[in-house]
Amino acid sequence: MSVFGPLGTLLAHGAEALTPLFGASATAAAIVLCTLAVRAALHPLARAAARGERARAALAPQLTALQRKHRNDPEKLRRATTELYATTGASPLAGCLPSLLQLPVFFVMYHLFSTGGAGLLGHTLLGAPLGGHFTQALADGGPFGPHGLVYLGLFALVGAVATWNVRRARTAAARRPEATAPALPGGAALTKALPLLSYATLLTVAVVPLAAALYVVTTTAWTACERALLHRDRPAADPDGDVRPDAVPART
Repeated sequence: MSVFGPLGTLLAHGAEALTPLFGASATAAAIVLCTLAVRAALHPLARAAARGERARAALAPQLTALQRKHRNDPEKLRRATTELYATTGASPLAGCLPSLLQLPVFFVMYHLFSTGGAGLLGHTLLGAPLGGHFTQALADGGPFGPHGLVYLGLFALVGAVATWNVRRARTAAARRPEATAPALPGGAALTKALPLLSYATLLTVAVVPLAAALYVVTTTAWTACERALLHRDRPAADPDGDVRPDAVPART
């Protein structure tokens, strides 16, 4: 038995409970609230991933120094790197597992909202069908028509979040110690370009059903706020490139 049927039914019941407050847009409200509830439940995994990222960032200057010192002896570099991770209690894979554990949940949520269940896509948001697409909104009144305005609102929110992400990334890069700069050829350019991928969400919102677009916009905004909260205090380095002892997170 598919998991999407029961989830769609559960969401439909939630929409019924919200109908007195949101009327015909109750299903859309249920999608947003369901997404927020799932992301809140996954927050402990996000915190674990952030701890791992901070641990790796704090060790970056020392790893760079080891690479320079043992660049002609891979075996010594491997042993020194292993000793460094053992001493600090960090791991080169720290933070990866919590992030991977979230992926199946994101897949289920996106699949539910993009394919519908229990008649999910048959409802509307301010008159715009949840099963509709941006191209249909353009054909029915244009970008400033009643349906197009719904998408313009979503585009504006995504654009604001993407711009915020880019500014935060550039500010973090400006504060990053030179020792932690990308060492690979073209790494600096890649680092600058990656934040711009946030704007790719605009394309996603334009091509998926409106129900899925609501999920994408909600989870994108949550991710931006969550990362800003979890990474508000990044590890710092001394002028000589060594990480301060208090900058490496303790083993948990």
